[in-house]
Amino acid sequence: MIRKPSITPFLWFDGQAEEAARFYTSVFPESEITNLNRYPENAGVEEHGHQPGGVMTVSFTLAGQDFTGINGGPHFHFNEAVSFVVDCADQNEIDHYWNSLSAGGPVESQQCGWLKDRFGLSWQIVPECLPELMRGAAAEPVMKALFGMKKLDIAALKAARDSVQN
Repeated sequence: MIRKPSITPFLWFDGQAEEAARFYTSVFPESEITNLNRYPENAGVEEHGHQPGGVMTVSFTLAGQDFTGINGGPHFHFNEAVSFVVDCADQNEIDHYWNSLSAGGPVESQQCGWLKDRFGLSWQIVPECLPELMRGAAAEPVMKALFGMKKLDIAALKAARDSVQN
């Protein structure tokens, strides 16, 4: 029998893994840094190019989901092909996560509930009710309203849905 595996997103940073982990754990409830591994004193500076004692990896939990960040260097960068969805119960949650995660990130990357944070990681900040709002004939006006937004506005999305139902 194959056991249920643990799946942990592994995020590549260029020297900011600990800073990012501290930031993310300050934004999400029930979050913590669980482990820091440092580059060894007497091994491999020539191979990995990092100073001994610097943070190599940081393990952290965000709202119950495990993550690992590595200070791997400038070789790889985040892009929109991978994003993390934050399902929000209400507009207050949308506002909190949007305002926190978008701070310092590129404004030009904000659209339709998507944003990039200051580390370049993409997030989708969406209301839990979005699938319900997009059912049936309401899908087209709700989608049209959504396409005109940066941060999603639940009241405006509900108004778009209700324009069809009335």
